Amino acid sequence: MKAIVCHEYGPPDVLKYEEVEKPTAADDEVLIRVRAASVNPLDWRLMRGRPLAGRIAFGLRGPKETRPGRDVAGVVEAVGRGVKRFGPGDEVFGACRGALAEYACARESAVVRKPPGLTFEQAAAVPVAGLTALQGLRDKGRIRAGQSVLINGAAGGVGTFAVQFARVFGADVTGVCSTRNVQLVRSIGARHVVDYTREDFTEGGRRYDLIFDCVGHGSPSALRRVLKPEGVCVIIGGPHVRWTVGLLAYLIKPLVLSWFVSQSFTFFMARVKADDLSFMSELMGAGKVTPVIDRRYSLSEAAEAVRYLEEGHARGKVIVTVGQDD
Repeated sequence: MKAIVCHEYGPPDVLKYEEVEKPTAADDEVLIRVRAASVNPLDWRLMRGRPLAGRIAFGLRGPKETRPGRDVAGVVEAVGRGVKRFGPGDEVFGACRGALAEYACARESAVVRKPPGLTFEQAAAVPVAGLTALQGLRDKGRIRAGQSVLINGAAGGVGTFAVQFARVFGADVTGVCSTRNVQLVRSIGARHVVDYTREDFTEGGRRYDLIFDCVGHGSPSALRRVLKPEGVCVIIGGPHVRWTVGLLAYLIKPLVLSWFVSQSFTFFMARVKADDLSFMSELMGAGKVTPVIDRRYSLSEAAEAVRYLEEGHARGKVIVTVGQDD
């Protein structure tokens, strides 16, 4: 089968379109014929091997994990002996390793059935970004109806989901984005939109119960100015740094600040949970949440998909299509 393979650290050119052995499902896994996948910041960070200290875990001279891709949508080809919930022919989406391929294996607990009205491309946009937005707002941000919520980076992969989930939870949503994305962010549910090219939201008069920061470029003291006294700031983005010390400094500052103020600053990484995937599937099936897709690439063009995402201007998700969507 064909797959994207990364044998060394470097720019997107290190991602190669190669022939590899077709995987076999373990007892608790399903083998998926991939119809679509999406790329995430984690893919290019692992590709680059940054921050450098991360190579202790990722591989010193080259990546231990040579098959990128986490978000997957497709059709079950075969199941392991212990799998009870799925059978061949089921249309599913979820998270796995090595999704940028014609076939991939995923744990039974990491995939759910795809809603009939959703395309494979839309389903592939959901897992990592959707889980990050949902769990960050609900579990870390403790979002409640009637709260004022600001989404910084509202037009990105996580941000477009965060705006929609915040609206579903009954919040008054403000989205921060560039000029070209103002209409998009408003169309997916933001009541207020701040164009960061014209206005600094940290200098405005509004105060927020919850700030969901998908960008990670702001200073904690600046964010604190627009956070209510008991407000919560959830940070899921981070600076694009080469050296670990720069990333650690960025992570530590808000955590230390939380010790001395009533406001709460927290960092967050999503976990794959079948219940949350099912919850998002229900919302999408009911038309309450719609994945935003910016560009589509074929599997052989996956390096270009990662290159585009790395530039930092993608609106919603960047999709890699494997075969033809129905």
